[in-house]
Formats: sequence, C-alpha cells, structure tokens
Amino acid sequence: MLRVITGIRGASGFGSASTAEEVTQGIDASALTVIVTGGASGIGLETARVLALRKAHVIIAARNTEAANEAKQRILNENRAARVDILKLDLSSLKSVKAFADTFLALNLPLNILINNAGIMFCPFQLSEDGIEMQFATNHLGHFYLTNLLLDKMKETARTAGIEGRIVNLSSVAHLVCPYGGIQFHNINDKNSYQDKLAYGQSKLANLLHANELSRHLKEEGANITVNSVHPGLIMTNLMRHSAFLMRILRVFTCFLWKNVPQGAATTCYVALHPSLKGVSGKYFDDCNEYKPSKLARDEVLARDLWDFSNNLVTASQKIDK
Repeated sequence: MLRVITGIRGASGFGSASTAEEVTQGIDASALTVIVTGGASGIGLETARVLALRKAHVIIAARNTEAANEAKQRILNENRAARVDILKLDLSSLKSVKAFADTFLALNLPLNILINNAGIMFCPFQLSEDGIEMQFATNHLGHFYLTNLLLDKMKETARTAGIEGRIVNLSSVAHLVCPYGGIQFHNINDKNSYQDKLAYGQSKLANLLHANELSRHLKEEGANITVNSVHPGLIMTNLMRHSAFLMRILRVFTCFLWKNVPQGAATTCYVALHPSLKGVSGKYFDDCNEYKPSKLARDEVLARDLWDFSNNLVTASQKIDK
C-alpha cells in the first residue's frame, strides 16, 4: 500500500504515479499492429491513444461503435498521423467474437499485440446469450475465445516479422476476492448463490489463470509470443457504473489509493511495449512492476481445469448455434 500512496518506483524504474506516455517514451511501435478490446473509453481509450502516439496501428474493438468512432476522432484530433480503425465486438456473445475475428482476419493485417482490456464489473445477475453468467462470459470467456481465434495470426506475424508477439490480459487485485476454490465450475450460472463482487473476482482470477496456461502452451511450442496479466489499479471509469455510488463513497476514504486514467493505463502499455520485458511471460504486473499474485492464481491444476472448462463451454455453444 505504501508504494501506491507514495508512488515509489520499483525495479522497472516506474511506479504507481507513472503514466502510459512516460513508460513508453522513446519507443517506436510503427511496425506493430495492436488490437485493444474496450478501447472506446477509460483506460482502454488511453491505451489506444498512447499506442497510436507511439505510431502503432491500433484496432479498437468495441461493442458501441458510435462511442468507438468518437474515441477515434479524439485521438485523431490530437494526432493527425494516428492509424486507428474500429471493429465491432461484443465479448458477451461468442457469435460476435467469431464475427469480429473473421472480419479482422479477412483484412489480412499482421497482429503483433492483443490487449484483452474490456470488461464489466459488479453487474446484477444475468446470463449472456450463450447462457453463461455475464461477468464470466464477458471478462473471461469472450477473451479466451477471441485469443484462440487470433492466435495463429499472431504466431504467423511473429514468425514472418521476427518480432515478439505479446498478449496482455487485464486482471485485477480483485482476483484475491473470489469464491472458495477459485472457479465455481459446477455452478457458474447459479443465480441463488450469485454475489456480484465474488463473481467479478472469479472472472479476474480466470484472466490470470488463462494467461498463465496460455503462456505455458506457447513456451512448449516455442512460439515467439509472451502472455502476461496486469492490475491497472483503482480508477473511476465507466467500468464501475453498476456501483458508482458505492465507489464514490469508498473513494472519499481511500482517495490516496486511486489513480487517474493515464496512470491506470501505464502498466498495460508498459507490458505491451517495453523492451525490458522481452521474453518475459506468465507473469503478473502491478504499477509497472512484477508481483506475485494469489496462490490460486499460481495453481497450475486450476489453470488447466479452467482451460478445459472454457474450451468445453465454447464447443457447447457452437453446437447449439448449428
């Protein structure tokens, strides 16, 4: 907590007060194509803006394309040379995820970096169109499926370009607050036992486990792609719309722990672009420094079980669609 309050810099040279622009200063990303999910607002928009500032070609993947186009215009107003495109993506719908991937792949663009940023938080119980609890569906399963669909393109890009690919999952310190055992495989959709805070923590734990297991797979293959997770920090954004009143009260008493949006996007941008992280994979970052996540997040058996469970959910949904 002291490092957050004081902004003390860690081994990376950066800390909680560092901004996305600061941690990417001097980096030329002109050879890179990046997808940012949820890049229409909040830290996703700041991430897209800074990556475009560093000359990357940025694809903003967003459910609300009107908001995404407004975000694109904001970026262009500041940086006329920015390369930003918009594609529609609703992560709560596996059909939408597949449509997004098909559309992107049809563009025949390279893909160097995938930032799984989008998410929802503390929402009332509801099921996605695929019959999955909404926070788990949006925060984890949609990104799990999206990553799988784009992985061959990332491998091909890394091979042909000779540039390391990077996947960044936005997790959260909230992964510490999850159901007993971590993931409720047998009652993931149980309305009676649903608690919005625990469900959010479960989805953020899933982001970490997904990154760790994917990292293991890619290392075994010898693929030139790293996968890491980040905690962006406490930031008041649209993500908190289901608990805005509670969060405002909490912020009054914990104001010294909160970040602004440029600070909130710093760790994502650091892990996505910084050359010091070449070859670093399967790690968890907070305030632009590596930290050890919870014991559950480091449970390799749980990670494998989640991998199989997620694949089964996707397969079951595809059978229903047919």
